[in-house]
Amino acid sequence: MLETAGIRVVGEARDGVEAVALVGELEPDLVVIDLDMANTVGAEALQRLADASPQTKTVVLTASAGDVDVVEALQAGACGYILKDTQPEELIDGIRQTAGSQVVLSREVVRVLVKHTNANGHSLEQARSVSDHPALTPREQDVLRLIVEGADNAAIGLELSISRHTVKQHVTNIFEKLGVRTRVEAAVHAVRSGLC
Repeated sequence: MLETAGIRVVGEARDGVEAVALVGELEPDLVVIDLDMANTVGAEALQRLADASPQTKTVVLTASAGDVDVVEALQAGACGYILKDTQPEELIDGIRQTAGSQVVLSREVVRVLVKHTNANGHSLEQARSVSDHPALTPREQDVLRLIVEGADNAAIGLELSISRHTVKQHVTNIFEKLGVRTRVEAAVHAVRSGLC
């Protein structure tokens, strides 16, 4: 499926040990990994991959949307967390976005993070308080609401009938105003601050 979409697959692994060895040898731009691979599990697998090739980005593709798995994976450096029931075109778009330095999360994963943040009283990275940033425009509020729902730029563009370029500009403005660096931080900040 990835090759058909024009994504070059340089290697495949049967288990965690083989994945770590291949990543060290091939140093790919991006790795797609299941948290439940044989011989390596969870955040341990992500740490071993990062040690083998620090510049390689990692996308978790898994069936688990459990709080512990999500939080540990992101804290261990995963750049994306996508559930296996994601539509193929969304998966491909997510992989491309991650390769382009965006953090990509399935909608259910965003909900888990928001719930986890509310339960623990803090986000993965602290953002500035609401009073520290200028007010968002109505359009930026619409975009932020959709980010909280886990929508990617393409879905936001379709929902709001605007181009991807315009969505990207709104996202950049939102990040600057909220004092955050990722979609996860923006979503968590929005929920905790009552912006959405």
